[in-house]
Amino acid sequence: MAETIVTSEAASSSSQLNSSSRIICRVCQKQFSQYTCPRCNTRYCSLPCYKSHSLRCTESFMRENVMEELQHLQPDGRSKQKMLDILKRFHSEDEADIMDEDDLSAEEKKHFQRAVASGELSKLIKPWEPWWLKPSAKYISLGQDGTQLVQPLVREDIAVSSEDGIEGDPLHDIPLGPDSPLPSVSKLSAARPSPLLAVHLVDIMYSYCFTLRLYNGDWQSDPVGSATVLLSISSVLGQGGQPETGLEALSHCMEQTCSPAFRHMGGLPLALGLINDTITLLHLQSPAIVCLLCDLRRLIQHAEKDLKSEKPRKSRSSEIKMKLKSAERKVYFIMCWAHEQPREAWSSIAAIVEAEKSRLVEFIGSNTSLLERKKVENEGKPLIKEVE
Repeated sequence: MAETIVTSEAASSSSQLNSSSRIICRVCQKQFSQYTCPRCNTRYCSLPCYKSHSLRCTESFMRENVMEELQHLQPDGRSKQKMLDILKRFHSEDEADIMDEDDLSAEEKKHFQRAVASGELSKLIKPWEPWWLKPSAKYISLGQDGTQLVQPLVREDIAVSSEDGIEGDPLHDIPLGPDSPLPSVSKLSAARPSPLLAVHLVDIMYSYCFTLRLYNGDWQSDPVGSATVLLSISSVLGQGGQPETGLEALSHCMEQTCSPAFRHMGGLPLALGLINDTITLLHLQSPAIVCLLCDLRRLIQHAEKDLKSEKPRKSRSSEIKMKLKSAERKVYFIMCWAHEQPREAWSSIAAIVEAEKSRLVEFIGSNTSLLERKKVENEGKPLIKEVE
């Protein structure tokens, strides 16, 4: 096709040209147009102009198609109603999947109630393994200032094998230690630490173990409820108690564990198991105990935060807030104290708790309550002395 555009009317036989041939090329704006783009109806004069125009035409064409498609995607009234009907149907199906006891037949109700009473349903729930019973708890390390150390996955001084049980048992299962350095006890109080702090620690550790076992280790699901249980079990944190002997501290905790409020958890066997938990933690020494107290402090802080976000209720809410505030201070002080204790102190305390457990087992079945027997036999004789 010749690219020469005739601009002279005489040479182009004007009688044969219609009026549209007189339109200037929309691309170069210099020559008269002879052609029309079938896509966009743009008039052009030559191949170079067509090629130049073609790119712009393609981009415009694509842009128009995309915009048209987007417009089709905008829901109209009919499509909105259709979507609402679908969502309502899915919602009703979800609700239909949730059954309560009223949906069961009489025979199914009896079977269900028998399964609940016998504990058969509890077998369907995977039992929670306390972190202090895991092999990785033996390798907790904290810095000299008490802060958390980053642990490698494999340590050269530990032979990792399936027999050790360390494989598949990561250290992140252990509660994190303090984020900031722990101050010296002498900086927190000018007075000398009481020799009864070890007794109070036993009370706190027992109560912590009970709370975690009650909540399957997930106190985060209900911080306020967990803190309430903690205050109910612990004489030191919940009642401002000052037990003077290990027997006194353990007796109070065991009586609360076997009380009607918590008897369903296991009663006396659970109480003795919690003493074993306490002994296990004492043998793990300062790093594990500091992590325990740090986790306990987080529990209390989360409970305080949740209580602040709740609407003001009765005076009981303010009473719990005051108890939690006091408990947090006590836990932090004992955590700083525990960090400073020598390794031999923990083995001594563990031996005393083991001896107290043996005495408690001997008292079981006696008509005399544990607390009364303790007052008669141990008055003026503290069983835990300050470690020099």
